[in-house]
Amino acid sequence: MAVRNYYFAVRRLLIIVFFLNLAVSLAKGIYGFKTGSLSMLSDGIHSLFDSSSNIIGLIGIGLASRPPDKEHPYGHAKFETFASVGIAVLLFATCIEIFREAISRFFSPSVPDITAVSFVIMGITMAVNTLVSFYEYILGKRLKSSILIADSMHTRSDIYVSVGVILGFVAVMAGYPLADPIIALIIVGLIVLTGIEIMKESSQVLLDRALVEESIVRLSADSVPGVCTSHMVRTRGSPGEIYVDLHIGVDPTISIAEAHRIGLEVEAKIKRSINGVKDVVVHVEPRESCKANVGLGELEDDDRV
Repeated sequence: MAVRNYYFAVRRLLIIVFFLNLAVSLAKGIYGFKTGSLSMLSDGIHSLFDSSSNIIGLIGIGLASRPPDKEHPYGHAKFETFASVGIAVLLFATCIEIFREAISRFFSPSVPDITAVSFVIMGITMAVNTLVSFYEYILGKRLKSSILIADSMHTRSDIYVSVGVILGFVAVMAGYPLADPIIALIIVGLIVLTGIEIMKESSQVLLDRALVEESIVRLSADSVPGVCTSHMVRTRGSPGEIYVDLHIGVDPTISIAEAHRIGLEVEAKIKRSINGVKDVVVHVEPRESCKANVGLGELEDDDRV
């Protein structure tokens, strides 16, 4: 997918999800406040932060879509990953507020007004969140978008929260009003786990973790006629935008032009063989032990990993 089309698709989905999350948060928040249900109100606040995370995502995508410039020759793609971190920070902020309210409810207990409407609202909003999370995650994997995957995980945590709220409703109706703040605290734990998972995924990109096995890159490089060895393979970036560096050994008796041609073939072969590779830097080295046209045989263009 072209870079422009990629950012357009991600931006369009985030806008749709933003309005869905906003509608869900208003439904749960207003009714939770009206009935005095802390767990439902907390769930509404959580959904509101889902909407806020969509805004962060839109800002991040807007910055990431900017083309490379003199100060950023590798482009601005990591802004998308930074936006994912921002979503995790919002999740942690949500936890602090819910935790404080839940603790205060233990010292000043109150019985929320649970009605059939409460269950209907939670059921509808949970169904919406399930569809949104599933579709966003599938599309995020397909587009290799860290912001969509992070946002889908954020929305998925809202589903867990909603299940907890419904269980709290049942407990309150059975005569256990303290179940409401207890469920709220459980919700806090689930949200924290989701935030940690997002931070873990995002940090791998920000810390330039290797994205492709060295052996896979070497297999593509060594298959090019004229390459007798490859080493010092390094990969970084994001799953949809991988940068590769490697060294190859060639026969020292060949011309510079021929060595350059071999390097270009290695670059093209790696891009064809490995999905998501955006740029390849090949360092050509003369090796006395090399013989011209040594290789493992061409990989098929459709043998991609």
